[in-house]
Amino acid sequence: MTVGMRPATLGDLPLICRLRVQRTAWLTARGSDQWSVAGQGRPIEVFAGAVGRALDRGETWIAEVEGEPAGTITVNHRSDPGLWTPRELSESMIVHFMIVDLHFAGLRIGDRMLAHAARLADQNHRDWVRLDAWTANRHLHDYYRRAGFVLARIAAPRAAGPSCALFERRTDSWFGPAVRRQTHRRSGTPALP
Repeated sequence: MTVGMRPATLGDLPLICRLRVQRTAWLTARGSDQWSVAGQGRPIEVFAGAVGRALDRGETWIAEVEGEPAGTITVNHRSDPGLWTPRELSESMIVHFMIVDLHFAGLRIGDRMLAHAARLADQNHRDWVRLDAWTANRHLHDYYRRAGFVLARIAAPRAAGPSCALFERRTDSWFGPAVRRQTHRRSGTPALP
């Protein structure tokens, strides 16, 4: 199975919104309020606006399996207010809106997208990949732990909103310090599994 990452374009916005609606329905069917308006999630119109701005800035990618869109991820150096400190933001890349198409569930697409975030962090000389997760979604927390992340803290009450579980993973944990040193010497990108 070949998994590739390509920069998303504005033409991908309907696909990304479809993935969000698909995953929200899946979560709701399993008793989660993640991304639902009832759970204080952003309405799809607000989500589309945020993704559109990220697309304009070149911060969103599409994972493809054999050329078919399988997921999306946005990676930048910003977060919602009150989540990460200015120092934490200065040393990290932040993952947003990571969604895997349900047709590709179980194929470790999310792991590939997180590895892509690590490559971006390495290229930007950032020591951490960080993200916020829906505070009440313990299954999601377990997923990030299995992916090598650790829970840094729960941001509430400093931050408002439903995604206050803060997870982080050192960038060099994906490929080790020796590979990272070689990469910076060559100004290339390391190959990740």
